[in-house]
Amino acid sequence: MNIGIIGLPQSGKTTVFNALTGGKTETASHTITALSPHIGIAHVPEPRLRVLADLFHLPKIVFPEAKYTDIGASVKNLAMDKGIGGQLLNQLSTVDALICVIRSFKDESIPHPQGSLDIKRDIDTLNLELVFSDLAILERRLEKLETSLKAAKPGEQQSFLHEKDILTGFKTELENNKPLRMLSLEPAARFIANYQFLTAKPILILINIGEDQLQQTTSIETEYNSRFSDMKCTVAALCGKLEMELAQLEETAAQEFRNEYGLKESGLERIIKISYKLLDMITFFTMNQNEVRGWSIKKGTNAQKAAGKIHTDMEKGFIRAECINIGELAECGSIAEARKRGQLRIEGKDYIIQDGDVVNILFNV
Repeated sequence: MNIGIIGLPQSGKTTVFNALTGGKTETASHTITALSPHIGIAHVPEPRLRVLADLFHLPKIVFPEAKYTDIGASVKNLAMDKGIGGQLLNQLSTVDALICVIRSFKDESIPHPQGSLDIKRDIDTLNLELVFSDLAILERRLEKLETSLKAAKPGEQQSFLHEKDILTGFKTELENNKPLRMLSLEPAARFIANYQFLTAKPILILINIGEDQLQQTTSIETEYNSRFSDMKCTVAALCGKLEMELAQLEETAAQEFRNEYGLKESGLERIIKISYKLLDMITFFTMNQNEVRGWSIKKGTNAQKAAGKIHTDMEKGFIRAECINIGELAECGSIAEARKRGQLRIEGKDYIIQDGDVVNILFNV
C-alpha cells in the first residue's frame, strides 16, 4: 500500500508526511529542484492485534504497514502546458492512491503563493494538473496508435481500433475536466492499469487546517465532501503542524495534549484508516509462539495470494489454510477449543480471505 502525497507550494504536504510517518524531514527542503521523494512507513491502527496478543500471551505485536511517499516537488512548480511531466510523473505513476494536501491554515510568515486562501480554487487547480497529465499521456498514445494502424496487418487492426475507441472516450471526458475515476472503468480496466492514469487513482483531499480551526474539523469535512461528491473523492481535514508535533511525543504525553485540544482521536490515525479504506484493504492475522502479526491485502484476495503476502514460498507450495474469524476465536479462547467445536475451517486456495480472519497456512517447499 503505497500512497503518494502531493500539494501546491506552501500547502504543508511534507508536514503532513511527517505527521503520518513520525518523520523529521525538513519541511522547507522540497523545492522546485528537489525531485527526490521522501518515503516513510506508518503503522495501520489495529486494536484487534492486542486482543490476540492478550488472549495467547504473545510478547510481540507487528502492525500492518502503509507506505507514504512525499513526492519530491510541488505539482504546480513542475506543471507544464500539458500537465505534470518527467521525473515527477514517474514518481506519481507508481503509487496506489494520492493524498492531495490543500492549505487552509493561516501563517503570515508563509504566504500563500496566490496571495489568499481558497480551498475550492486550490482543489480545482490540483485536479486540472492531474487531468492535463493524463491528457498528455492519451495524446501521445493516440498518435502512436494512428501510426500502428497504418502499418497494421488485417488481423491486428481490430485490437488497435478497440484501444483507440476506449482512449478517445477517456480523452473526451478529460477534456470536460472529468477525472477517470468518475467513469465506469471495468470494461477498460486493462488500459487503466497499463497507463497508470493519475485521475483514475483513488484520491483523498486532505485540507490542512490551523489550530484555530480544530473545532470546525467536522463542518469543514461535511461541506467539502458535499461540494466535491461528484468527483468520487474523499475529503478529510487535519492540522498537520499539530499532528507532526504530537507524533514526536510519547503516546501518553500526546494523548494529554489531544485532551487539552478536545480531540477525541489521533488525527493521523484517522487519516491512515481513511487511506486503508480508500484502497479497499482488509486485515488478516497470523500467529506463532512469539508474535501476532497483521497483514494488509486487497478485499477479494484468495488464500493462496494472501499466503504470498507472508512469503513467496507459501504461495508456491500452498496446500491449505486453517481459518477462523477473530471474534469466534476470542469466544473459543484457544485454537484447540475452536478445533473441538468445529469452528476452525479448512479452506482451499480459492477461499476469499475475510477481514479479521486468523490464518495458518500449510505449505510445502
